[in-house]
Amino acid sequence: MQASTVTNTNQDSWGGGGAKPLDAGYGKLMMWFFIVSDALTFSGFLVAYGFSRFKNIDSWPIADEVFHHFPFLHGVDAPMYYVALMTFILIFSSVTMVLAVDAGHNNNKNRVAFYMLLTIIGGAIFVGSQAWEWKNFIKGDYGAIEIQNGEILQFYDLKKQKRISIDEFYISSNQERITHDDNVGIWYQSEAKLPEITLNEVMTGFNNDMNLTVRLEKLDETGHKIVLSRDEAEIKLSSATRVVKGANLIRNEYGNPLFADFFFFITGFHGFHVFSGVILNIIIFINVLLGTYEKRGHYDMVEKVGLYWHFVDLVWVFVFTFFYLV
Repeated sequence: MQASTVTNTNQDSWGGGGAKPLDAGYGKLMMWFFIVSDALTFSGFLVAYGFSRFKNIDSWPIADEVFHHFPFLHGVDAPMYYVALMTFILIFSSVTMVLAVDAGHNNNKNRVAFYMLLTIIGGAIFVGSQAWEWKNFIKGDYGAIEIQNGEILQFYDLKKQKRISIDEFYISSNQERITHDDNVGIWYQSEAKLPEITLNEVMTGFNNDMNLTVRLEKLDETGHKIVLSRDEAEIKLSSATRVVKGANLIRNEYGNPLFADFFFFITGFHGFHVFSGVILNIIIFINVLLGTYEKRGHYDMVEKVGLYWHFVDLVWVFVFTFFYLV
C-alpha cells in the first residue's frame, strides 16, 4: 500500500502578504470592511432619496430657495454659498489628514499633531455649520398655508414679483391664548403648541392686500413654482387648515414633506459620522501628544482613522451633489 504524501502549502499564500492579506494589518483591513458596509448603507439612502424625488418631481422644493442663508448676512439672498463653504472646509480637512498620515510615516510627532489639530478644527466647524443649517431649516423664513388635501400654499407678491413672508402682511388680533393642557383645562385633553401667527391673522392680512396671491408647491415646465391669480388663490385658501412655519418630519413650508424627512435623516446620519470622526481624531491627537505612537515606532492608528475621515468626506461629496446640486 502506497503512503500518501501531504504537500505543505507555501506560507506566502496571500500574494506577497504572507500572514497579512493584501499586506494590510488586521485593524486596517477591518476598517476597510466597515467602510464598504457603510458605503452600501449610504448608497441605499441616496437611492431611496432619488426614487422619492423622481416620483414627486413636480412638487420637490428648489434647493436654491431653501438653502440661501449665510451667517451675519440676514436678509441677503446667497443660494448655496454656505453649503459650498462647508463642503470646502470638509474637503480641506481631508488634505490636512493626508499631511498628518504622511508626517506619521516620517515619524514626525510635531507635524502629526499640528495637522491632526487642523483636521479636528475643520470637522468641528462643519458639524457646527450643519447644526446652524438645521436651525434655519426648522425655523423657516416665509411660512405657508396648508389646505385640506395637505398641499402647501406659499404667498407671493404680484407687485414685487417674489415670494413674501407671512410676517410682512399678517394682522395681529392681539388675542392672548393659552395652550390647552391637562393643567389648564380638561385633564384628558391637550393640544399641540400654538403657532405664533394664527390662520385668521394671516387670512385677514391677505384679504387686506390685493397685491398678494399664492403659489403652489408644484413646478411648471420651466422648473418654477406655479403662481395663481388672485381669484384662484382665494378659492384655494378657502380650504386652509393651518399655518406652517419651517419644516419638521410632518410638515414642510418649502413643499413636499418627504424632502424634510430625507434632509434630516441623510444629513443627520452623515453629521453623526463626522461628529464621531472628530471624537476619534481628538483621541488620536491626545495620544500623539503623549508620545504613544512614537514609543510604538509607527503611526498606524493615524492612518486607520484617516481612512475613516476620507470616507466621510467622500460621502459628503455625493450627498452635496445629489441633495443640493441636482
